[in-house]
Parts: sequence; C-alpha cells; structure tokens
Amino acid sequence: MSVPDEHLSSRRVLKSRDQAWAKALAGFCVRLGLPPNVISIFSMVFAAGAWWIFMHAGDQTGPWIIASWLGAIACMQMRLICNLLDGMVAVEGGKGSPAGVIYNDAPDRLADVLILVGAGYSGAGEPGVVKLFDMIPLGWCAACTAMGTAYVRTLGAALTGTHDFRGPMAKQHRMAVLTVGSLIELGQHLAQMERWGIKLALTVIFLGGLLTCWRRLVVMNAALMKKD
Repeated sequence: MSVPDEHLSSRRVLKSRDQAWAKALAGFCVRLGLPPNVISIFSMVFAAGAWWIFMHAGDQTGPWIIASWLGAIACMQMRLICNLLDGMVAVEGGKGSPAGVIYNDAPDRLADVLILVGAGYSGAGEPGVVKLFDMIPLGWCAACTAMGTAYVRTLGAALTGTHDFRGPMAKQHRMAVLTVGSLIELGQHLAQMERWGIKLALTVIFLGGLLTCWRRLVVMNAALMKKD
C-alpha cells in the first residue's frame, strides 16, 4: 500500500533507521503482520506505563526503588522504539495507510503529556509535585512546551510546506534528557540524598522547549517574509 506524500514530508530524519537492529525488528513486525497504526497505539500504552510508574516512583522503598525508575526508563525507550518502527513498517515495509498521518502524529502528543506530567508528580512526599521556585509545576510546563513545539512545526508545515524538526528540545531530545534525569534521581534515591534529578531534567525540557518554539518561529517567519 502506498504512503501519502504528507506522511513522507512530515517524517523526521533518523540515523537509527539505518541500524541493523532497527531493520531486523521492523522486518519482524512486517512478517508478523503488525499494522503500523497499531504500533503507534502501543507507543501510547508504553507512555501510560511510564506515567503510572512515575506517579508512584517518588515514595518507593527497598528494591522497588530500582524497579520503578528503571521501569519508567524502559517505558520511555519502548515509546521511542514504537515511534521508530511505525514509520519503518509503513514506509519501508509498504504497510502504510491514508490514515497513517494521524496515527503517526496524534499519539505522540498524548504520550508526551503522559510522560512529562507523570514525571512532574514523581517527587517524594505528598503531593509530590516537582516545582521550580516552589511555585511552577514543571511537569505541566514541560508538557505545554512539548505540545508547543509540535504545534509550531505543524503550523509551519501548513504555511510553508516544510516540517521543521530543529531542536534543541525535539521529541528524542526530551526523552533523552528525562532518561538521564531519571538515572540521576535513582542514584540520589538510593543514596538517600536530596533529589533534584527530575527537577533538573524537567527544567531543561521546559526552557529548551521554549527555545525550540522560538527558533522554529523565527525560521517560519523568515520563510514567509521571502514569499512577499
């Protein structure tokens, strides 16, 4: 089945698509008959798993500390793998559909909100909200900027015909920062230290998201001005 041009034009360039493990896994999904739209839905399932674990991670004790934080990291990485495979199965595997553009983009928005908001509630104690300056809920702020970067990208595509994936805080960057923050938080939790790993990660994602929106808007404005 052919893939609409809109799907190809909105496809992010990823070096990981050329990796042997990715090609092998995508080929396995094709042989299994797994539709790319179903893989996209699985990305939301893993995001929901990360959300649930984050919501309970802050107050875990004993071996559950390691299980919680590593579980959240695993769910985030599986979300990214699903994001990689759905496109590969659709395009390289020839399993795309006209509705693929919706499934390729819409689940990502919910996945970002689930993961980032969940991380924002992963602090110890009650209610355990990770805040900046004790007043700014970082999980919600990071989720808003994540939605903002996607909105600016799609707005730019509608106005200029080109999707702008520039960072510094595109989707894969957000998940990488939060993964590192989770590892730091795990170490601090085990060492019974003051915990700031997630707070730092969400602050970077929030501020980096604002910068990403601004950069994309500047490029979009310059492209539109050239049309006049």
